[in-house]
Amino acid sequence: MAAAGDAGTIGFKVVLLGEGRVGKTSLCLQYVENRFASDQKSTIQATYLDKRLNLGRQSVKLMIWDTAGQERFHALGPIYYRDANGALLVYDITDRDSFTKVRNWVKELKTIVGDDIVLCIAGNKSDLEKQRQVDDAEAKAYAEKVGAVHMLTSAKTGKGVEEVFLQLTKAMLKKNQDSKPKGQNRSFVQIVDTAEKEQSKGCCGGS
Repeated sequence: MAAAGDAGTIGFKVVLLGEGRVGKTSLCLQYVENRFASDQKSTIQATYLDKRLNLGRQSVKLMIWDTAGQERFHALGPIYYRDANGALLVYDITDRDSFTKVRNWVKELKTIVGDDIVLCIAGNKSDLEKQRQVDDAEAKAYAEKVGAVHMLTSAKTGKGVEEVFLQLTKAMLKKNQDSKPKGQNRSFVQIVDTAEKEQSKGCCGGS
């Protein structure tokens, strides 16, 4: 469910999922802070960032949880993506296995969060097209099958980064609007666990 933010602002909880080193943290930093670090360290547990944007007359706050992709942190995933409104599933177009693992993340999300979660799939590192191992048509077909949007991104160049978050936000807004009873303005309340925030502050970012 969407969160009630500041007056006139709607909040959405978004999680980034994917294997380690596919560029999840780099995508976050490129989107939120407009920067890229080639020596980004791997995320430990999770880090939190937020971003405010306006779509028409609607003010939106994205509460973004960047989760660790390493297998040893997998069991912690549900702590961060329960109650999520949307998920950005990231794979590396030069790493076939990272795309295969996206299927596992989708199954897990739908099992724990449910079918109402909005999904976007990002094929990252599009600047390395010559090293591509994942066929774009195949990725798009899979995304369509699971009701997700597929887009190519490059955290390094910034190409497609703002667009993928924008598409995810638009889809969450539509889902939220469709869920409202006719003629009613439904109020939403979502509590972001402050303990989780505190735990994430000391974590290094990057994956």
